[in-house]
Amino acid sequence: MPEDSSETPRKIIHIDMDAFFASVEQRDNPALRGKPIAVGGSAERGVVAAASYEARVFGVRSAMPSVTARRRCPQLIFVPPRFEAYRAVSRQIHDIFRRFTSVIEPLSLDEAYLDVSEDLQSVGSATRIAQLIRQQILEETGLTASAGVSYNKFIAKIASDQNKPDGLCVVRPEQGPAFVAGLPIRRFHGVGPRTAERMARLGIHTGADLRAQELELLREHFGKSADYLYRASRGIDFRPVRSERIRKSIGGERTYREDLLTDEALRSALTAIIDLVWERIERQAARGRTVTLKLKYSDFHQITRARSLPGAISGRGEFARLADELLEGVLPVPRGVRLLGLTLSGLEARTPSDAAQNVAEAPPRQAHFEF
Repeated sequence: MPEDSSETPRKIIHIDMDAFFASVEQRDNPALRGKPIAVGGSAERGVVAAASYEARVFGVRSAMPSVTARRRCPQLIFVPPRFEAYRAVSRQIHDIFRRFTSVIEPLSLDEAYLDVSEDLQSVGSATRIAQLIRQQILEETGLTASAGVSYNKFIAKIASDQNKPDGLCVVRPEQGPAFVAGLPIRRFHGVGPRTAERMARLGIHTGADLRAQELELLREHFGKSADYLYRASRGIDFRPVRSERIRKSIGGERTYREDLLTDEALRSALTAIIDLVWERIERQAARGRTVTLKLKYSDFHQITRARSLPGAISGRGEFARLADELLEGVLPVPRGVRLLGLTLSGLEARTPSDAAQNVAEAPPRQAHFEF
């Protein structure tokens, strides 16, 4: 049993739509079905916002430069994004969620945590609720969703990716520690390539390896992440599902192998970052007032420039205009630029269903309610 277990553990479901943007495009355009498609970008520039599973076979991934995606998959079809269509489907999906629980924590248009510890419809088990949600999503939207069911958010999110696409994975409290022990360390949220390399040098390759480390050693090497890693390796996560998620900013940045030396190169790089960040803004259904440009020069000196509007930025065009104006204000650059980034802050809203969610904490847990 996990160390944070109780007689009545939470029942948490993580729902993640399968290749959401691309699947909507294939649903609405039969000519695209079964073909490798990339939503966003173009053959010449930009970044991929989403890739169909047919494209993923070739190594095409979201946030990948379009030219790289085309090189990996020459037959790739680029499709312009239709965020209004994605938002409409997201509203349908959240309507389905609300049939089973009022405690919903949206992460994006296509992903959410649900606390179903209170069995509103007397379904009898969290697993059956996840099955019903997936079934109703398929019947009402024509799209598939994957689900992870567990006693905490950390494991539920990993579990939802375990059997994708169109999959279900259930990790009960007594299974949690063993499930986590068998995970490659890169499956842990927050462990990127560099952190994984540092862990490998310490002989940490799996959840079991991580669990074998003393907390003091983890703090020495991983600082403020150590406590999270220590708990996660034991299948522990105390975070409740919160209906109101407060996010301060949305952004993205790129570090370049070769310094950007010309105004033209910087403008081209900025266009790709605008595409990347605006896709994230749309995915979060966010509205904000402030755009911040970040530049890091070849000598690692860093500057930021920001512009704020009285009200929320109206759309991608205005966001791009503000970003372009901020860049023009620092041109010509005195030396090469190794990193470029953009951030939207002063956020006013997050996801389409947030306004309908009023419960911030988990409901009373029912001892008779099964996984």
